[in-house]
Order: sequence, then C-alpha cells, then structure tokens
Amino acid sequence: MVRVRLKRTGAHKMACYRVVVMDQRSSRDGKAIEELGFYNPRSKEEKVNLERADYWKSVGADFSETVTKIIERVRAGKSLKDVVRKATPSKKAKARMEAEAKAKAEAAAAAAEQTAEAAPEA
Repeated sequence: MVRVRLKRTGAHKMACYRVVVMDQRSSRDGKAIEELGFYNPRSKEEKVNLERADYWKSVGADFSETVTKIIERVRAGKSLKDVVRKATPSKKAKARMEAEAKAKAEAAAAAAEQTAEAAPEA
C-alpha cells in the first residue's frame, strides 16, 4: 500500500521534513516514490504540490495524520505561524489559578454573609 508521509532530513536536533509518497513497508528515511513538498517546523514553512497530492489521493494512497493537517493548512492558505496552539498551564500556574479561584469564592461567601446579617437588622 502506498502512503503519503513525512521523511526526516536535516542535522541532529535541527529536523526538517519532506512530504513524500512511499511504500508503507519502507523505512522512514528510505527511498521515496515521489516528493510532494516539505515542512520545516523550525522556520514554520510548509509547501506542498496540491495537484500531485490530489492525484495520489485519487489513486488510493493513504495519508498520515500530520500530512493531512499540513495539506489542509496549505489549501486554506494559512501559515503555520498563524496557527496558535493553546498552551496548557504548568502545575505551578494551575495551583496559582486554583488558589485565586478559592480566594475569590471565599470572599464572595463572606460578602454574602455580611449582607445577609445586615438585612435582618434593618
């Protein structure tokens, strides 16, 4: 089965990838049937030949999840620089946010008690 996937290139800890058509059984960096484009995560560059990608899709090639996302971005004309990832807060930030929420809840409860005590007196 033919699969469209990424092939790693570049130096150690400076990865760059090519979008390639390969036999499913071949190794990650093995010989490719055809190169469709490239993806550089460091400089956030992506380029794919969409005509050839459509051809391989029509022939029945299977696309990896990452390549599918890259092709969707290229079709939409979006740059990877424009895509903003939601950062998950660290443990310290989570603890701080929980403490702040707890303090606000306690302050609101205390204010509610004060208004409840003041209302019967009036």
